[in-house]
Amino acid sequence: MNLNQLAARLQHIAPFHVMELSKKAAVLEQQGRHLIHMGIGEPDFTAPPAVVEAATRAMTEGKMQYTSATGLPQLRAAISDHYRSVYGLEIAPERIVVTAGASAALLLACAALVERDSEVLMPDPSYPCNRHFVAAFEGRAKLIASGPEHRFQLSAQMVREHWGSATRGVLLASPSNPTGTSILPDELRAIVGEVRQRGGFTIVDEIYQGLSYEGAPFSALSLGDDVVVINSFSKYFNMTGWRLGWLVLPPALVPQVEKLAQNLLICASSIAQHAAVACFTPQTLALYEERKAEFKRRRDYIVPALESLGFTVPVMPDGAFYVYADCSALADDADQLSLDMLNEAGVVLVPGLDFGPFTARRYIRLSYATSMENLQEAVARLRVFFEKRRKAA
Repeated sequence: MNLNQLAARLQHIAPFHVMELSKKAAVLEQQGRHLIHMGIGEPDFTAPPAVVEAATRAMTEGKMQYTSATGLPQLRAAISDHYRSVYGLEIAPERIVVTAGASAALLLACAALVERDSEVLMPDPSYPCNRHFVAAFEGRAKLIASGPEHRFQLSAQMVREHWGSATRGVLLASPSNPTGTSILPDELRAIVGEVRQRGGFTIVDEIYQGLSYEGAPFSALSLGDDVVVINSFSKYFNMTGWRLGWLVLPPALVPQVEKLAQNLLICASSIAQHAAVACFTPQTLALYEERKAEFKRRRDYIVPALESLGFTVPVMPDGAFYVYADCSALADDADQLSLDMLNEAGVVLVPGLDFGPFTARRYIRLSYATSMENLQEAVARLRVFFEKRRKAA
């Protein structure tokens, strides 16, 4: 194939820079090095026994055919009931579209709402795939520098200042990857108001909403039926490889997204859908809450531990399982520091480069989705690493 025939949109979709770090880590492990991985955003917990049993039962009973493009009715009803019991919201099951992970949900939302050359506002730093979904539909992600004073999130004032003639909407994440910070409810309400006033769309990625550690449960769905919300079974529900998520849509948008799903995806895995119904039993939800408490315990350990090493954590992460730490007091370049920590200490962390240029060189992202023992061992290794650097300076 002549590479000149490739679609021009590929030029606007960058690879994960962190994959180069992962390749180096794999080489070290092949050489016999023991590494502690704190880069991957994946729970170390797996699907609860009831969920696995439901999947086994579905296969045994032959429930492996295509489902509706919008998902199993019983799963959509279970998600609706969950919104009622946890958030006090009445979300009609008909507004819920089950997808092949949150990635497919973002794909469908952008396919429905992003036009060629239209702009979508999002914060810098933010999860890189979000801007790449926009680019895939020939839109442009407009990254707005957001520091700790704004919790690394967009504000209503930023929306007012940066909304232009080509702007079509905003894509937010609360809590966020890489920062673990949420948009405060009043600020999110103001953002939605600004976007609504301009006739735009608001997409809110809430895949970490179940892992919020402070305050009462809150969803952007409480701000109006015109807000598009994305969620997933990967994080709170510990089902990463099952590839299952969902969209909550304005009623008028459901048939349009259903049409897209029928053509692009057919449906999410039927086995994963049957299994996911078991996520919402009282016993399984109680287990998820225990695991959530364990994530919070890890957060409460790792943040002061990082600060004792010389990192600065300017905003306490209130959700997800990430810490976004300023390393500028320790090194001039987060990329090089990440490589040095990998090679010398055997600790894998993610530099800020993937998440946008504003914080790229001075921040690292740490995932505490690993055992407390691993976190403690990583801190011990890093303490030795930085002591050696100070002595050598």
